[in-house]
Amino acid sequence: MHAPRFLAVVALMASASGMPAPASERVDLLLVLAADVSSSVDKPEFRLQRAGYAAAFSNLRVVSAIRATSTGRIAVAYVEWSGPWRRKLLIDWTLIDGAASARRLSRRIMAAPRAFSKRSTSISAAIDFAAAQFDRAPSQALRRVIDISGDGENNSGRPVTAARDDAVKKGITINGLVILKTAAG
Repeated sequence: MHAPRFLAVVALMASASGMPAPASERVDLLLVLAADVSSSVDKPEFRLQRAGYAAAFSNLRVVSAIRATSTGRIAVAYVEWSGPWRRKLLIDWTLIDGAASARRLSRRIMAAPRAFSKRSTSISAAIDFAAAQFDRAPSQALRRVIDISGDGENNSGRPVTAARDDAVKKGITINGLVILKTAAG
């Protein structure tokens, strides 16, 4: 997937202070960004995921969309995942309420070290882990979304459809952001 298309997908999915969101805060959206870092994700794909998320939150149209929500803010958490036991919260719930907080989140996404590299792919475990983050969110929102990016199939853990169904039953929306291999790489 080309960076502009990835940016467009991320910009469309976020209708989104770089500081933890206070427990009493109401936000329009709780968003978990869940990035695949399994062994099938090579360095260019890894950089594409990170750069796409960072660019989205640096984009003034995305910031304007966040500010135009009913509360003017969202909360975002960033996780990386690979196999059933390889999931890591890299950026805890962060309040995004304007350009400055969005830029801080972008910088934190780009600066974080890669969590894993040589493991299997468990999309189901990633969905389960991302869904669990909502239970510990310090803010409240009517909309809860997982944006899960990846380039492979669920090859370990429970069936991905079971994890998806469990998340949907909890009122969670799941967006799949596919990383496509191109002829150039």
